[in-house]
Amino acid sequence: MDRFDELKLKYQSVLNLIPQQGIQLAHVHVKDNKLYIEGAAPTEDNKNAIWNQIKLVDSSLSDILCELSIDSSLVIAPQTRTYTVQAGDSLWKIAADNLGNGTRYPEIIAANPGRLKDDKSVIHPGDVLNLPD
Repeated sequence: MDRFDELKLKYQSVLNLIPQQGIQLAHVHVKDNKLYIEGAAPTEDNKNAIWNQIKLVDSSLSDILCELSIDSSLVIAPQTRTYTVQAGDSLWKIAADNLGNGTRYPEIIAANPGRLKDDKSVIHPGDVLNLPD
């Protein structure tokens, strides 16, 4: 696996959050052996959401550079409720804590096509899941 693929895998939860926050990317590549992300965010809050996720993945920031400017002309996509998976989580626990009943976990699967296929789908700390309304 080359360095770019290795870093994309490590920061997958950040890359998944970028479109949800309305970030317009200009570049994503390896620079000086670090993942380099450059783009524009609609608001400071959107920019901060990306930085918060980066710090959840690796608070040392030793292998990532992220330069996001603010461009208020960017259209913000409708907010989707999301949840960042923590150690010890299961789909049942996430549904119970966020939807009020663990039996609603199939709704989380349905809200994450391409990421979750069925109740045997594996989730990892740092994964960002869409939550149904």
